[in-house]
Amino acid sequence: MLYNFLSPLSEEALFFNLFRYLTFRTGGAMLTALIIALVLGPRVIAWLKSKQRGASNIRADVPDQHLKKAGTPTMGGFLILISLVISVLLWADLSNHYVWIVLLVTVGFGAIGFADDYLKLTKRYPKGLPGKLKLLGQILISAIAAYWYIQVTPPPLDTALTIPVFKGVVLTLGAAFIPVAIFVMVGASNAVNLTDGLDGLAIVPVMIAAGVFALIAYLVGNAFFANYLQLHYVAGTGELAVLCGAIIGAGLGFLWFNAPPAMVFMGDTGSLSLGGALGAIAVTVKHELVLAIVGGLFVLETISVIVQVASFKLTGKRVFAMAPLHHHFEKKGWAEPQIVIRFWIIAAILALVGLATLKLR
Repeated sequence: MLYNFLSPLSEEALFFNLFRYLTFRTGGAMLTALIIALVLGPRVIAWLKSKQRGASNIRADVPDQHLKKAGTPTMGGFLILISLVISVLLWADLSNHYVWIVLLVTVGFGAIGFADDYLKLTKRYPKGLPGKLKLLGQILISAIAAYWYIQVTPPPLDTALTIPVFKGVVLTLGAAFIPVAIFVMVGASNAVNLTDGLDGLAIVPVMIAAGVFALIAYLVGNAFFANYLQLHYVAGTGELAVLCGAIIGAGLGFLWFNAPPAMVFMGDTGSLSLGGALGAIAVTVKHELVLAIVGGLFVLETISVIVQVASFKLTGKRVFAMAPLHHHFEKKGWAEPQIVIRFWIIAAILALVGLATLKLR
């Protein structure tokens, strides 16, 4: 909004020229989202506590150590969503289709998570939304976003899948692009959801991934840098750096209240929306496979669940003491801060590996 209203005034006053720069607006979005989250945080948490029915939002299938967190409200992702959306609407170019595509996925997935969390929080339906209904909603929203993306992106990249490192390899998927895009968005969303099991565990890797994709979006959306680094140039995608900045700012604000011992949990409202946002951004900037590297921690957590379920059904034995992976280490006696910080380190290392693919061509 600020860009659309103030950048045309740059000819009259040099100050307004700042709003033409992506870097300035990305920083502005980050700071704005952070301030909104810090200011609204106590009020949102108080509201969640007033809506909470019952003493605990702790699931039955977690280690016993989690019982001490009884009474901590969930649905804190609502705070992230509010901060993120307001910040993006203020600082992004609202005439950019890609911004609206990613916002559609972010808010749409967030709405699904909100409904699920609200039902659990108020105990109107303790199990939340049925899993199949949640998945169907995610698929529908992702399909709309993928179709919209095809309509606004020039060929041949509209239905293409690029391969990291191999600059000349572009797979034209045609109609198959939509199911692939759906898989990336829904998969990323649910992978973050599975990772969100300890105080601060999911939000920091999300911010790390958002930082990486802010840079990727800036480079891919800039013809000069894209050509220099031999990336596939997609005009307009640089604007998503602003959205990534808002994710980081909102994430930092949320972490203030989610740091151990957490005052609020992210819930599906946050995990589904943030994962979906990362997936949508990756699809938009044509770095879907790089997301699997940068978000490798989320992939590992998801694989641990798949392996555990498959092993138990096929052999009756469990590979891990408990899945997802972070619960396995809890069962092994690791302290929660130890697990969280080590997982953060792994996320940072994987982010560096993902960034390396930009230069290895």
